[in-house]
Amino acid sequence: MIAAVVLGLAPAAAIASSGDVAATHAYIQANYALARAGVARIGAAEANIQALNGKLARECPRVGAGSPENEAAQPMSYEVAVALWAVAYGTAAGPIRTFVSAVRPLRWSNRRITRIAHEYATSLHDLSTLPVPDLCTDVRSWTASGFNVIPADVAQLDRRLEAIEGESVPPKLLAPFERGSDASVAARTRSLELKLAETEFMVGQTDWIEVTQTLGLQL
Repeated sequence: MIAAVVLGLAPAAAIASSGDVAATHAYIQANYALARAGVARIGAAEANIQALNGKLARECPRVGAGSPENEAAQPMSYEVAVALWAVAYGTAAGPIRTFVSAVRPLRWSNRRITRIAHEYATSLHDLSTLPVPDLCTDVRSWTASGFNVIPADVAQLDRRLEAIEGESVPPKLLAPFERGSDASVAARTRSLELKLAETEFMVGQTDWIEVTQTLGLQL
């Protein structure tokens, strides 16, 4: 009886394993394409951010001059970061849409992998569709209130970004289902993602300081 049960389960297990292998291959390929596109667009994203900063310098230079440097002012500084993320991820909106379309249909027998992959796709979609806030209007409004009232849309946008969560699927979860060149492609992807993360931290910090200074906000 035990042998019969095992034999009866064998085809289903084989199908599940085959599905896991196919989903893993598709995810790794999609993630690699996304990482390559992201690295290729680093220069374009930075150019778009500099264009935004130039626009602010023309339309509302130092509009927040005299602003306080305290906890109450943090939402305005955070809105600058939101604007930079919106521009950067918006620059990669096309590749992100392609990635999302490729990943959302994927399913693994391990529901945790499926959940992480889908949440990651959703988070990228949300980041790439963030609206670029009207910094001039918002900082001007805050200044007019004597730096006492944070505009409602600023708080809403800040909360929207804070609610975005997601990470790429951990390599150790996918490793059992990798076949052929999957492992080497995944390794190249991690190298590209590291470059993107380093750029986001180093260049992003410099951009944030530059834009806040353009607006006259205290750091």
